[in-house]
Amino acid sequence: MLETAPLYHQLADQIHELIRAGTLRAGERVPSVRRLSTQQRVSVSTVLQAYQRLEDIGVIEARPQSGYYVRRPGPAMQEPEPSKPPRRALDVEVNVLAEAVLAHAADPSVVAFGSACAAPELFQLERVRRVLSSVARRDRTSLGRYGLPPGTERLRRAVAKRALEWGCRIDHRNLVTTTGCMEAINLCLRAVTKPGDLVALESPTYYGFLQILQTLGLRALEIPTHPRTGISLEALELALAEHPVKAVLVMPNVSNPIGASMSDAAKKRLVELLAQKGVPLIEDHIYAELQFDTSHPARPAKAFDRAGSVMLCSSFSKTLAPGLKVGWIEPGKWRDSIRMLKFVASGGQSELIELTVAELLESGGYERSLRTLRRRFEAQVDVARGVIAESFPRGTRVTRPAGAYILWIELPKGCDSVALLERLLERGITIAPGPMFSASQRYRNCLRLSIGQAWSERQERALREVGRLAGELAG
Repeated sequence: MLETAPLYHQLADQIHELIRAGTLRAGERVPSVRRLSTQQRVSVSTVLQAYQRLEDIGVIEARPQSGYYVRRPGPAMQEPEPSKPPRRALDVEVNVLAEAVLAHAADPSVVAFGSACAAPELFQLERVRRVLSSVARRDRTSLGRYGLPPGTERLRRAVAKRALEWGCRIDHRNLVTTTGCMEAINLCLRAVTKPGDLVALESPTYYGFLQILQTLGLRALEIPTHPRTGISLEALELALAEHPVKAVLVMPNVSNPIGASMSDAAKKRLVELLAQKGVPLIEDHIYAELQFDTSHPARPAKAFDRAGSVMLCSSFSKTLAPGLKVGWIEPGKWRDSIRMLKFVASGGQSELIELTVAELLESGGYERSLRTLRRRFEAQVDVARGVIAESFPRGTRVTRPAGAYILWIELPKGCDSVALLERLLERGITIAPGPMFSASQRYRNCLRLSIGQAWSERQERALREVGRLAGELAG
């Protein structure tokens, strides 16, 4: 995606906003090609390109000899029920299944619904390259210096300023930069746990968290989670009373894989509960800036922390450029420990890359890019949910995520998502089977889909094939 979107992209976005606002309703005819060309003072070919773009993502449809119409949504679908994981600690083993899915993530011949990666063309990569080149020319010695913890001050200041947009005040002096969010989570767990300790987390949860727990020799305690409102605080409080939990690891805003977001009141209660129990909260904020509803900020739980008991982690891999691999931690009372662990783990970061990210954050282009990403992902999620409603077996449930581009699907009982993956791989399609997201190997009839690739007819055909095969297994 270039810094200035092509004219037909802008025109398509305008029409899409009218549809989303209800100005143009399902079944209504959109302005004719020639009429819109005259109204907007653009060429007929530009309007045709815009309509083709909207047709590709399933927002409008062409009718012979009649024109273009707003596409009617598919049948309404129920969301999955709140999870009910076992109330016992579990050893973790998810690596084998995760490796099977990730092995095909970068293969262009595969439709990779299994890996949560957005298409490269959706990011402002050309702008990132220009800024990187400019920084390298202006600071010619940056490549000759070690970037030591806690990281470049300019980037830490930029992150602290960005946090104000979320309603969260952060002292840049406390921040530690990392190689992405996964390293941030890893460092936090190493700072507050030892092998054999128990970590409470959402169920289902991001499989990457389970891989870290497995590597560190930690045990998982899965907590019931609602697909809209997130982790159950009542169940968590009960678990804290029954088990020696040493840390809680959650995604309060736009969680992975179910896309849930907690209310501010629930986040505040979560922080207060854990502070009373003396249990650290490790918070992953990585998808929060892709929240669809921008009427209020995706405030992190850290905003309610008064005791330094919340360790806030994030990165710019999902919003700026995945290849930069720049993350950060606000580690609360564990600042000194995190700095030492970071130094021992990797020595530090690239100053050149950190200065580049800082400059990108300081400009207005980052916010514009976020708005574009949110609109694009929300449109693609809507289209995918419609395809699922039309193509998947009766009884299928699907989440309505608060943001980003991930869907959690609950298939009818008896439909095995691992067996489904095996059949899909033969057809060049991947999914992420449900057992990847649970230490108890639950959710056999569930799967996660990533809708982050640029939507096209190929994507839609592949998704319909997932539904067809799921129907065969369910039958």
